[in-house]
Amino acid sequence: MSPSSHRVSALVCALALITTVVLPRAQSRGIQPDRDHPILAIGSPAPDFALPGVDGKIHKLSDYAAAKILAIVFESNHCPTSQLYEGRIEKLYEDYRSKGVTLVAINPNSPGAIRLDELGYTDVTDSLQEMKIRAAFRHIKWPYLYDGDTQAVSIKFGVVATPHIYIFDRARRLQYQGRIDDNQREDLVKSQDARKAIDALLAGTPVPVAQTGAFGCTTKWLSKATGVEEEAARIKAAPVTLDLVGAGDLKKLRANGTGKVLLVHFWSTGCGACASQFLDLETTYRMYRGRAFDFVTVSTNRPSEKPAVLAFLQQQYASHANKLFAADEAGSLQAAWDRKWRVDAPFTMVLAPDGKVLYEKEGKLDIIDMRRVILANMPDTRAYIGQQAYWAAALAARRK
Repeated sequence: MSPSSHRVSALVCALALITTVVLPRAQSRGIQPDRDHPILAIGSPAPDFALPGVDGKIHKLSDYAAAKILAIVFESNHCPTSQLYEGRIEKLYEDYRSKGVTLVAINPNSPGAIRLDELGYTDVTDSLQEMKIRAAFRHIKWPYLYDGDTQAVSIKFGVVATPHIYIFDRARRLQYQGRIDDNQREDLVKSQDARKAIDALLAGTPVPVAQTGAFGCTTKWLSKATGVEEEAARIKAAPVTLDLVGAGDLKKLRANGTGKVLLVHFWSTGCGACASQFLDLETTYRMYRGRAFDFVTVSTNRPSEKPAVLAFLQQQYASHANKLFAADEAGSLQAAWDRKWRVDAPFTMVLAPDGKVLYEKEGKLDIIDMRRVILANMPDTRAYIGQQAYWAAALAARRK
């Protein structure tokens, strides 16, 4: 992006304030700092902190006093750019820890400040509990701390995005801040900015470039309007419909001609387990609905029970496609789906665009495992090339 272009510059500034999506062309300039939270100046002392980590301990700045160099990187669970940098952060940690460099990660975001439609690339939220889930799943070895309750530490740093790295010398004076490197696509990286800064400090020479523009997902400041309440109002206002489905309709649905990853959930109003996990399924739909994903519920209730089924769906604000068995006899309808399950139990299936079964489960779901399968099979968007490969590789590593 050309800094001299006023029109493009204004557009990037606006995007930085209202959305998490930052296209690669904006990386050279980075996200602009929030006026109320200026970025920590080069030469400043490291802000003190005492924050909870995924290991259950409170981590303090003084805990890392022995380090020659302290690198503090702000990252998050939900941000796709932050996810794409996980491997590079791990390489920084592994390559430099024997050289006296300590790396600490901090999540600046509060989960309550993030809209559901901003969770389209993640299996979990930015809560401390779900940071623990991510850390276990991705084998994060470096300290991963949470600042989302007050953001008091993040405010001192003036974090603009996840990821955003700050590198301090032995005296704990800031010598570099900004991006880790110059492209979220690792195969297109040309400038290893954070590595250059660390190498210079280890060699006792000046950091060649002390500041660069950080890019990724904007920090979700608690003090700023995030659109969470407006999103909730839109969800509640959306119409809820329910249509009867016969054997032919089920066969067509099973073939999945949507061109999207399709989640189909069979349930009934008399099923306690169905009701208990319905919110998780609705949340998943609201997270991924902006991508190549769709969700259909199919009630196995009798057609005469349509009013009760519709009432339940309205309570859930289920604005996606909802179906109800068109016949009292469920066996032939199950046969049309080409699967048998206990009709009084929930049954869930995730289908690829060609109808291939990616995931199926009778009974209680592990919603996070199911989300990971969905993420590993949705195609990349232009803004985040490499996301599908990230999730596919993560699932493959877990299955080994």
